[in-house]
Amino acid sequence: MPTLRLALCQVNPTVGDTAGNAELIRAWTRRAADAGAQLVAFPEMTLTGYPVEDLVFRRSFVAASQAALRRLAADLAADGLGDLPVVVGYLDADGPPQVGGDAQPGRGARNAAALLHRGGVTATYFKHHLPNYGVFDEDRYFVPGDTLTVVRAGGVDVALTICEDLWQAGGPFAVARQAGVGLVVNINGSPYELNKDDVRLPLVRRRAAEAGAPIAYVNMVGGQDELVFEGDSMIVTADGVLLTRAPQFVEHLLVHDVELAGAGPHAADTEDLADGMRVVRRTVEVIPPAPTGPAADGGTMAPVADEAEVWQALVLGLRDYVNKNRFPSVVLGLSGGIDSAVVAALAVDALGPRRVVGVSLPSQHSSDHSRADAEDLAKRTGLDYRVEPIQPMVDTFLANISLSGVAVENLQARVRGVILMALSNQEGHLVLTTGNKSELAVGYSTLYGDSVGGFNPVKDVWKTLIWRLAKWRNADAARRGETPPIPENSIGKPPSAELSPGQLDSDNLPDYDVLDPILIGYVDGDLGRSGLVESGHDPAVVDKVLRLVDTAEYKRRQSAPGTKISMKAFGRDRRLPITNRWREDGAGTVGAASVE
Repeated sequence: MPTLRLALCQVNPTVGDTAGNAELIRAWTRRAADAGAQLVAFPEMTLTGYPVEDLVFRRSFVAASQAALRRLAADLAADGLGDLPVVVGYLDADGPPQVGGDAQPGRGARNAAALLHRGGVTATYFKHHLPNYGVFDEDRYFVPGDTLTVVRAGGVDVALTICEDLWQAGGPFAVARQAGVGLVVNINGSPYELNKDDVRLPLVRRRAAEAGAPIAYVNMVGGQDELVFEGDSMIVTADGVLLTRAPQFVEHLLVHDVELAGAGPHAADTEDLADGMRVVRRTVEVIPPAPTGPAADGGTMAPVADEAEVWQALVLGLRDYVNKNRFPSVVLGLSGGIDSAVVAALAVDALGPRRVVGVSLPSQHSSDHSRADAEDLAKRTGLDYRVEPIQPMVDTFLANISLSGVAVENLQARVRGVILMALSNQEGHLVLTTGNKSELAVGYSTLYGDSVGGFNPVKDVWKTLIWRLAKWRNADAARRGETPPIPENSIGKPPSAELSPGQLDSDNLPDYDVLDPILIGYVDGDLGRSGLVESGHDPAVVDKVLRLVDTAEYKRRQSAPGTKISMKAFGRDRRLPITNRWREDGAGTVGAASVE
């Protein structure tokens, strides 16, 4: 049985940067070659970045991707790497976009993989299963492929597949078994969700059994707008043995020697098999010789605690949003509360303290402990700390306009938002907003006030998880002999917006340990009123919470993007109409939502 040294390049591309991504591929291919690799694989659409969304419809962008692929193949050969087969994800098309009068049935944009060898494109594969759920709209963009590409390299028949092909039974993996392949390479742009890594390994094992061959699974890493990709690349044998697994949330070269079944007699170049798919076979005549010396072992990374996993995802998502969009720094309001403390700690971990500005914005209702806690956090983290009292500005407004009650509360929040945006304009910072998912769900925020900002690192984090993350981050710092970044007072005190005397969140909302389970059931689980009540929640509380959620949709539409960590994030996953009279209590109509 032949042995191949496989190299899975878990890299972080940038959408639209075809030149930069090509250089990334060249650099990592060189590293793989230096490690003795005989076959290299990069993630889904590495050459263009992923997802490219409506860039698919720009023929100029498709042409740029195709040209960049041909140029990359030539450059790899010029680099002295021509004999090394390299699998690369890119955007292709065999017809016009499926949005115009010149669209052709069965042709259009393709989510594609190419095998590059000796200066050219030896083989291509078009993704067969196109996801159209959650964050994915691939039926909108791509035409599915109907052909499995099998490349003979080093005496092994290697099938090429892409991401969603792995998540669906049948199709390419079933055809791979019929084709008698010795290895399936699966290239991915699989976004992170909490505990998805626990689902991924059993899934790869099922597909390996279905294909009757080992699977080399490579996933990208990095942040792209709301999405973050965690890597978690791996190789699994046909009988389900995990050979090697890469770490999460970092770029990584996973190199491992794998014993594979040798190819049989050469079949026809094209043959029709089951599931409505054909098999197209290509051959790579020369690959690098088998390395001498000890076998390459990529090792297996141990899983980490949920809080550690989420923290890494949030840090990476924030860092890449800031850096890929070329912001020099970030600014946020420091209230002394838990949410802004967690966001500040995330920002410092992501960017370093010199690129984080924290601004205390006290009013007459700000408590002494809140001001002290904000200052304490700044000292612990080393960020750029400033104090801008807002009361004189609020008083100027009130001297010129008669306001009372909630209007005065919201005025304070909006003055704070104006100051943060002014600093952004003046100094170039990206404003971070700090509202958690629980607050977004029930509309507990002020439009153009505390909701102001260009990015929200904790947009998809429930309030109860905010506390868990804070405690974990402090404990992790203590374990490493470092100063815990988050003041204990910020963790332990009752949450409050401090917009009126003695105000607490619990004045308007159920306690978060009551509220969050209802929200998780309704938002993430799509449970209706009856399902929530049957789960043991108080009917009166359920009715109040659902009413708050339903009438806050207009606020969520205007909220900043933020890193997705759950199965159903606001914005990309959960899409509901603003004008909507359906209510879970069956009444069918409610009064107009209050504007805040």
